[in-house]
Amino acid sequence: MAETLTVRTPGLTTVQDLGRVGRSRYGLPANGACDQHSARLANVLCGNDERAPLLELTALDFACTPSGDVLVAVTGAPADVTVGGVPAPQWQPVPVRAGETIRVRNIRAGLRVYLAVLGSFDAEYLQGSCAPDTVLGFGTTLTAGTELVLHTTCLPLVHPFSGIPLFRLHPPVPRISPPWTIDVTDGPDRADFGDTAARLYTAPFTVTPRSNHIGLRLEGRVPRRVTHGEILSRGVPVGAVEVPAGDELLVLHRGRGVTAGYPVLAVVTATGLDALGQVRPGQSVRFRHRTLDQAVTAHRAQRNAVEALKERVRTAFDTLHIPVPAGN
Repeated sequence: MAETLTVRTPGLTTVQDLGRVGRSRYGLPANGACDQHSARLANVLCGNDERAPLLELTALDFACTPSGDVLVAVTGAPADVTVGGVPAPQWQPVPVRAGETIRVRNIRAGLRVYLAVLGSFDAEYLQGSCAPDTVLGFGTTLTAGTELVLHTTCLPLVHPFSGIPLFRLHPPVPRISPPWTIDVTDGPDRADFGDTAARLYTAPFTVTPRSNHIGLRLEGRVPRRVTHGEILSRGVPVGAVEVPAGDELLVLHRGRGVTAGYPVLAVVTATGLDALGQVRPGQSVRFRHRTLDQAVTAHRAQRNAVEALKERVRTAFDTLHIPVPAGN
């Protein structure tokens, strides 16, 4: 019989992956984990493919219990993590024995935590991804008692004398706490705002409670469009900083629709989107201008750090004879 992971305290938790790549042409939002870097690292630390299904915990406490021995990794916002009542580290693989309860409490500073399991677990797919889509009504809703079927299990590995887990992998842990600085590049309508475009960079903006995975709404001294004329509906990227009529900015995130008709002042960079996925309502953000070259360089550095971590994980797992999913 397959091993399972039973949800005890569901909180606000979804089964996620990195989203639907290349489906915007068909009108489907990308969706997927809002903090892609933290989600990738959780899977990599477990020896999984970085696109494997994992759990995204938003703001609220969570608890689950595996029926067999497993290896897990918890990344993302700072939180209090325990296994069988004993404090456990984030950003490292953690062995869990059958029947021990994994608890994640007091998520703070940031908004989202990611929990991956070696081998991952079964999930339904739509257009190549298990990421929920609120518009289509697709996705797995976790409730108390939900059982996720695990693909593999792993014997817990600890030091034979001290009981210390045998992992020191030094993952590239990002800073997840305010003050938030979000990198952006110029948008296609930058010139439409004239001198007022500089307002985006000179004062903070506050995230409102109406924000979600589709887009963040921010209050502050909003730049004003100085040109006239209608903007036709067109394709817009994830990260578009739109300026609708009114007193707020709208920053599109991974659940955004693929077309819109508001002027786009700027576009959040790939690394900036990860940080934006951790910003809580009520917190303030500052935007920082970056050139395309600077944005690409930062993204490549982040990806290179992930690839280097993969090599360290492979070496550690091979040394300890930990089985990893085929193809990883």
